[in-house]
Amino acid sequence: MKMHGRIYATGKRKEAVAKVWLKAGSGNITVNGKPLDEFLGGREALKLRVRWPLMLTKQENAVDIDVKVFGGGFAAQADAVKHGISKALVEYAPEFRTILKPAGLLTRDARRVERKKYGKKKARKSPQFSKR
Repeated sequence: MKMHGRIYATGKRKEAVAKVWLKAGSGNITVNGKPLDEFLGGREALKLRVRWPLMLTKQENAVDIDVKVFGGGFAAQADAVKHGISKALVEYAPEFRTILKPAGLLTRDARRVERKKYGKKKARKSPQFSKR
């Protein structure tokens, strides 16, 4: 959805939600008011995960991205940002869909935390069994 010359999209993963605004620019990625490198610290794998859709579409230095992300942990937030960027890129240029869809970047990861069941210690772990 276009708003004030920027493209808006949301990305989700587990409990994390990322609101992404994309516009033509020079390749700046800002997450919660901080540059991506500062937001994710030394987590290089997560930085690569966030930049992956931009690398596939060769838009690393062509668009500016502003993100507000909340909920979940670092990995879930990084994946939510990746999902949001992918959706925004498709709205920016529909021809990117043929690149991003086969890479699985437009599909929301539906895996959730399984609930704990009664009679169990966790979702599936049973209490210790004693024969005698």
